[in-house]
Amino acid sequence: MKFLDQAKIHIRSGDGGSGCASFRREKYIEFGGPDGGDGGRGGHVIAECVDGLNTLIDYRYQQHFKAKTGRPGAGKQKSGAAGDDIILKLPVGTQILDESKHNILADLTQIGQKIILAIGGDGGFGNIRYKTSTNRAPHKFLPGWPGEEKSIWLRLKLIADAGLVGLPNAGKSTLLSVVTHAKPKVADYPFTTLHPNLGVTGFLDNEFVIADIPGLIEGAHQGLGLGDRFLGHVERCSILLHLIDVNQEDPFHAYSTIRNELKAYGAGLKNKAEIIGVTKIDTVDYKNAEKVRDCLSKATKKPVFLISASTQRGLKEILSNLSLEIKNQKSASKKNDIQHRGSQAWSPH
Repeated sequence: MKFLDQAKIHIRSGDGGSGCASFRREKYIEFGGPDGGDGGRGGHVIAECVDGLNTLIDYRYQQHFKAKTGRPGAGKQKSGAAGDDIILKLPVGTQILDESKHNILADLTQIGQKIILAIGGDGGFGNIRYKTSTNRAPHKFLPGWPGEEKSIWLRLKLIADAGLVGLPNAGKSTLLSVVTHAKPKVADYPFTTLHPNLGVTGFLDNEFVIADIPGLIEGAHQGLGLGDRFLGHVERCSILLHLIDVNQEDPFHAYSTIRNELKAYGAGLKNKAEIIGVTKIDTVDYKNAEKVRDCLSKATKKPVFLISASTQRGLKEILSNLSLEIKNQKSASKKNDIQHRGSQAWSPH
């Protein structure tokens, strides 16, 4: 299945059904009078967050979605049936934006979450609604109200606990393939990864999701390379795992390049917790790798780990720290949510 994380679609809710102008003509009833029923409501367009999807590819080949029109009213005060709703099934992490892409209409983060994107038009009134003491036989009825029509953007931001960032060919896909069951494309040339990949790994009693995004280069925020659009997939991560190839001529410049791109992208990425991993240490003398680690640790004032996905050296240590940091981040987030709900529930008035 191909990966697609953005799609523009056009939606329209159903029109309301027309009211009915009808009169009773029944035997033995002296005064018949109006009995036309109301039209039915038009169908809604509803977005639903479902499990088992991780791409918007379904919206690549169909972009127009229209709900059903409500049924018209009928005699004997029969109201028309409501039109069938149309449900857009979307993966967890999908954001729904207006046509300008400036306003977020919905953010689907929980399975089962639903939101009405376009409300169906109301049904028109039948002539029984217009019966008065002075107008005993009204012929007036109303057509249904039109539904809503709009264009919207769907933007998928994968939900993961840790996000892999780094220059192209830093070893991100190789690491993901070793520590998880994911099968990303791995090769010895840059830009092997063309779309994000997800993998689940378990360490001790903690299971967490890792997201691998295509490599960044200097100027990615200006569209160079593959650009920075895929950084949206690590916006929701608790922590960033920044990988640097030990064979870089200037490892700190490689680190600074990615940090500058995160800062230019915004969305709080520069403030996320970060663990630095120096990769491919099996390709150099270990003492040289230690020198790179010490220099990076001194310059960044952050923990730096030496790892080799090929020999699995150092993986246990970095996964242990990654798992612990994710646990701490989740605990802090849960505590903040509880405090926030408590402050909203209590009021001095």
